[in-house]
Amino acid sequence: MIHKEHSKSKIPQPSRREVLTAAAGAAATATMVGIGSKPVRAAEAEKVVAKGRINQSVCKWCFGKEPLDTFAPYCAQIGIKSIELVGPNQWGVLKKHGLTCAMTPSHGISKGLNRTGNHEMCIAKIRKSIDDTADAGFPNVICFSGNRAGMDDEEGLENCAIGLKQIIGYAEKKKITLAMELLNSKRNHKDYMCDRTHWGVKLVKKVGSPNFKLLYDIYHMQVQEGDVIATIKESKDYIGHYHTAGVPGRHEFDETQELYYPAIMKAIADTGFTGYVGQEFIPRKKDKLKSLAQAVQMCDV
Repeated sequence: MIHKEHSKSKIPQPSRREVLTAAAGAAATATMVGIGSKPVRAAEAEKVVAKGRINQSVCKWCFGKEPLDTFAPYCAQIGIKSIELVGPNQWGVLKKHGLTCAMTPSHGISKGLNRTGNHEMCIAKIRKSIDDTADAGFPNVICFSGNRAGMDDEEGLENCAIGLKQIIGYAEKKKITLAMELLNSKRNHKDYMCDRTHWGVKLVKKVGSPNFKLLYDIYHMQVQEGDVIATIKESKDYIGHYHTAGVPGRHEFDETQELYYPAIMKAIADTGFTGYVGQEFIPRKKDKLKSLAQAVQMCDV
């Protein structure tokens, strides 16, 4: 992982690079969850999911200072079903609270599948993630295109397909879906290749497996190309997972943001999507867990 995606945030948080390359060890589960300066028992947290058409997840790296052993019971209590992008040594905590890990990590962002010289490394990490994820009974493993570094997009597309075809049969056998994330190259991930939906869709078609999909990051694609709802409707068959965040700034969904998430979630639900939507915003308010509950409630359509 190359860029700290939260670089504009004034609140220190670990980067995706730090999270996806090394997962911290899980501690024993505690009963207290801190909201702001006032600790609240997880069992006392109010459930905010009422309709449940969207299976909601959350990316732990956005809440880096919140211990997983207190974060997990809070998430479960408000109606979140998954905490994602955490490593195998933390999955026991999730399972203890009835949670899944809807998207598990593998290789890095900048050195990805668009270069054949990276294939051995990427595929080894993907295979290991497939094994761990399948053993845990979780559904998806993330992967990345890598940066252009002067490479033509069509060459990168071909190379990604070559690499993915070496491992996708194994994913099918293990009943795991590989998901390549769409990231913007305009602000957060300069030079990243899989930065437009139509390029990603071409890759999914070229690989030709129901076990390879796109991770459509709503924040990233609004920054890069806009037209989110129409794109979701047109590309629904090629998307296996979603991420959220406010635009601009990648923060909470409030009156300062240009995206209206209830409409976006309704569009996703109306496509018949049965996968997961991961909350991946950087909380800037003091009550980070309250911000999470508000986002979850807003996405419960």
